[in-house]
Parts: sequence; structure tokens; C-alpha cells
Amino acid sequence: MIKESGWFDRIFTILNYTFLILLVIVTLYPLLYVLFASLSDSAQLLANKGLLWKPVGFSLEAYKSVLANPGIATGFRNTLFILVFGVIVNLFMTALGAYVLSRKNVMWNKVFMFFIVFTMFFGGGLIPLYLVVKGVGLLDTLWSTILPFAISTFNLIIMRTSFMGIPDSLEESAKIDGANHFTILFRIIIPLSMPVIAVMILYYAVDKWNGWFYASVFIKSRELFPLQLVLREILIANSTESMSAGASAGDRFQIGETIKYATIMVATIPILCIYPFLQRFFVKGVMVGSLKG
Repeated sequence: MIKESGWFDRIFTILNYTFLILLVIVTLYPLLYVLFASLSDSAQLLANKGLLWKPVGFSLEAYKSVLANPGIATGFRNTLFILVFGVIVNLFMTALGAYVLSRKNVMWNKVFMFFIVFTMFFGGGLIPLYLVVKGVGLLDTLWSTILPFAISTFNLIIMRTSFMGIPDSLEESAKIDGANHFTILFRIIIPLSMPVIAVMILYYAVDKWNGWFYASVFIKSRELFPLQLVLREILIANSTESMSAGASAGDRFQIGETIKYATIMVATIPILCIYPFLQRFFVKGVMVGSLKG
């Protein structure tokens, strides 16, 4: 029985590792394909058939064209504004809401929580949201992508659950020393919840960086377009003419293909660089915010 069990464990381990390696390849290859295509010569890329395992005719012309495009620089600036101020607003409002809802002595706590969770499944729709944004004067501003989305219900629940896991004795001791609620929140609760805060930063940052739909609804001025809206315009509308000026029609088409891939990489790499700094908090923060309470 021991020998049979040993062989079974070995076979299971081999199959498990094989499956995981295949999963990594399937997940990673699309990103590698975009990277290799962005570093390839445009003419050789169009002539290439099948899978791409390395750049064909190494060239940086696509990146030079992308980085020279003023729309990309403006999109970066607008997206960084949305990212920085959006994450600050998100964290502040989510922390305030989670703190109140995690206190056991708050009147009608469960009623408030019910109505908050209700919004995860039922909403007013896009037209009422548009009318509200227009009514408060946020239309065609970058704040229209920040203030209407100050709190994510899902993230609020995670943070609330994490705050509920902090011992009540710490709060009681702080109150005895004369601490108010803001002192308790910002000097006790939040420092003890840094793994969850790191997860919230990652969740909100990825959402702000990748957001384009509401920007396309609320923002009409091209100088206010975030990076993802510029990227969408390049990919969907095929508008690469401004980055391939001076070339013939055929050359513009060839260069345009590599420009699309280079634009995707320029828009993707910055958010990928954030993850390694938050990785050590990520699993712990999600588990604490999901299982406690």
C-alpha cells in the first residue's frame, strides 16, 4: 500500500506540474506575443505566419513613434491624475465607510449594510448616472471618473470584514486615553490593516488605470482623454496616422500594426510594475478581508 501510494503521489505531482506549466504558457504567451510584435520590423511581422516566439527583424521604430505622439503623453498625464487622486479618494471614503460599518454599537448597522450590498446587484443605470454627473457639473472633467465611483461595494465589504477582526480592547484602550474616532481609525485601525490597504490600493489602481468606458461617456474633450481611451481609439478606430506621418499609404499600414502593439505595451507595463511591491501583502490581505468575522 505504501509503494502504491508513493507512485500515485508521483503521478499526481507530474500531472499537476504539467497542467500548471501549460496554464502559465497559455496565460503568458499573449503578453509575450504583443511584446515580440512591438519589437519587430513591421514588414517582416506582416509576412510572418503562425506563432511568434521572438521579434522578427528587431526594431524600436514603433516605440519611437508612440513616445513621440503627444496624445500618448497627454493620456499618461490624465491617467496619472485619475490614478493618484482616485486612489486617495477611494481609500479615504472606503476606510471611513468600513470603520463605521464595522463598529458593533452603530444603530441600524445591518440595515445600512443591506442597502449597500443591494447596490451590488441593482443599479439605476447609465442614463440616471449621466444626468447626475451632468447635474453636479462634473461633465467633461477628470473628476467625473473619480467622485461618482468613490467607493466600491466589494472593496468596502473586504475592508469592513478586516476591521471587524481587530480586537475591541485596542479601541477601548484608546478611548480611555481620550482618542476620538478619527484617531482610532488613522492611528490604530489602518496601521494594523496594512495588508488589506495594500490590496485596496492594487484593486483601485488597476481599476483606475484600465478604466475607459465611463471616460468615453463623460469626457468629450480630447485633451482630457485618459491613456486607455487613447489606446482604444488607436486600436478600434485604427487612428495611427499621426504616429506614422511621412510614410506612404502602404508603409503607414505596416507601421501602424507594430504601433498598436507598442501602444499596448506602453499602457500595460506601468501597472505591471506596481504588483511586485504589493505582492507580499496581496494573499494575506485578501484572506484576512474575506475570512475573518
